This record gives sequence, C-alpha cells and structure tokens, in this order.
Amino acid sequence: MSGSSKEHIIKSYDDELMRLTGELVRMGELAVSQLEAAIDVVDRRDERAAQHVVNNDDAIDQLEQEISHDVVRLLALRAPIAGDLRNVFAALRIAADIERIGDYAANVAKRSIPLSMAAPLTPTGGLAHLAELAAEEVREVLRAYRDRDAERAYKVWQDDVELDEAYTAYFRELLTYMMEDPRVITPCTHLLFMAKNIERIGDHATNIAENVWFQVKGEPLIGQRDKRDLTSNPEPVKLGDRPD
Repeated sequence: MSGSSKEHIIKSYDDELMRLTGELVRMGELAVSQLEAAIDVVDRRDERAAQHVVNNDDAIDQLEQEISHDVVRLLALRAPIAGDLRNVFAALRIAADIERIGDYAANVAKRSIPLSMAAPLTPTGGLAHLAELAAEEVREVLRAYRDRDAERAYKVWQDDVELDEAYTAYFRELLTYMMEDPRVITPCTHLLFMAKNIERIGDHATNIAENVWFQVKGEPLIGQRDKRDLTSNPEPVKLGDRPD
C-alpha cells in the first residue's frame, strides 16, 4: 500500500471518529436537557409537559442505536487496533451510559405526573439541587470525552461524592417528613424514587469518566472511589430533625 493510501485511510478513520464523538456529545447534551426539563415539569406541576419529556426519550434511544451501528461499521471497515480500538469501544460503552441517563430523566418526568396530583410539598425543592449536581457532572464528563482530557474525567469520578452526600441528606429529609405526617408518604415515596434516579445518573457519569480515562491512558482507573450514598444503612431519623 502506498504512503498516500495509508494517509487517506488514517484521515478517513479520524474523520469518522470525530463525527462519532460529536454524535455522542450531542446525545449527552440531549440527555442533560431531558433531566432539566423533567425537573422543570416537577416545579410547574405540568402533566402534559411531563408526558412530552417521557416521549422524548425515544429520540435518545434512536441516537444510541445509530451510534452502535456506526461503531460496528467502523470495526468492520477500519479494523482498528490498540488505541484506535479503545476509542471505538469507549464510544460504544459511553453511548450505553448516556442512553441510561436519558431513561432515568424520563423516569423522573414520569413520576412527576402522579406527584402533581398531590398537594405541593416543601421537599420538592431539594430535587432540583440534586439534578443540578448531576447535570454538571454529565456536562463535565462530556467535555472530558470531547477533549480526551483524562484529568478532567478523573475529577468527575472523584467529585461524584458531592452528589452522593446530597442524595443521602435528601433521603433523610424525606423520611422525616413521612414519619411526621403519614399523609405525605405516597408523594414522598415518588420523590424518593426520583432522587434515586438522579443519583444513578451521577453513577453513569462516573462510568463515562472511567471509560475516558481508559481511552486516553490505556489502563483502567484503579482506586477506591469515595462513595457516600448511605441510604442502604442510614442513621436513625429522629422526630424534630426536619429543618425549619
């Protein structure tokens, strides 16, 4: 094979990889927008808008299928090896994580429909804080992926502890409300599930961070991440703990 032919193949592969990266970033941005829209419908108590957010999840699922098809085509036509192969497989795994992020955002919107039928609850505001943390995690890890920035990915991986701590505090707050007033148990249960969905979005952001690290460094991200979701074994909640 001539030198010009090799250069053409390399350039063609690089162009396709760049396009694939752009598609993934756009898919991720759409998933974050879905999360923000879901929180917005919670605040507005808008059932029709919530159903629209749920329906929009199909667009993310379609993008994930298209990206998977592109990855298979790259594997078949370019036969990448070493670092190039890491790039391709990272794209496949990251697409799956983003698709799950979209699913969790849709679940938040779906739960907001029955929630809107109950009387407004003070703890609803805490959900927006969780979503803000999760959205920033996803946006940061997308920047890390776009720029092949392993250190930025590592920071996202470490900083997920902030979302875990906020989720644990919110979980305890909701338990306190339910203990003090059994009438709010049903709506607070919806909020608990919504909060857990948002916490899981942070976990998928850390999955993406691990894939970016491996993609750039060629080795797994080794270490014990500080995980502070304590809801599986929470401390006892006492009456009177609820903030004013």
